[in-house]
Amino acid sequence: GGSAGGFTTLCALTFRDFFTAGSRYYGVSDLDALARDTHKFESRYLDRLVGPLPEQKALYDQRSPIHFTDRLSAPLILFQGLEDKVVPPNQAENMFNAVKAKGLPVAYIAFEGEQHGFRQAKHIKQVLDNELFFYSRIFGFVPADSVETFPIANLKEWKKETRGNNMP
Repeated sequence: GGSAGGFTTLCALTFRDFFTAGSRYYGVSDLDALARDTHKFESRYLDRLVGPLPEQKALYDQRSPIHFTDRLSAPLILFQGLEDKVVPPNQAENMFNAVKAKGLPVAYIAFEGEQHGFRQAKHIKQVLDNELFFYSRIFGFVPADSVETFPIANLKEWKKETRGNNMP
């Protein structure tokens, strides 16, 4: 999911046990950090959705996937524009580091010159190819066309642990 959909993806993977893997495009992982770090036009957005800070700080933390990565059990790929002022790159970087530390397969793909949403055709194609490659490695299939490969942290170790659980 992208933006709010990326937040929804992270929440679904963290607070529920329905999905086997997920992809997050420029989505929020930490609501409190978003309120602090986003640009001024988005800075009051969460006041209406969650409540004002600092009065609702506990609620911000309760709804932020970054604080509950211990509940996360699914591989994750994160895509982020490095010029994003709405959801700054630290949201993806912090989530990547937390998932990596947990030992789950995780990849982080960042794009120079992209903001909140990908506009350049080459990056849109790369995101789709990268997502396909990621899922091919997680689910054990071979893509019909060749796609760019990239490292997925913790993949080998995770595959060893999950082979007994009918994972590829």
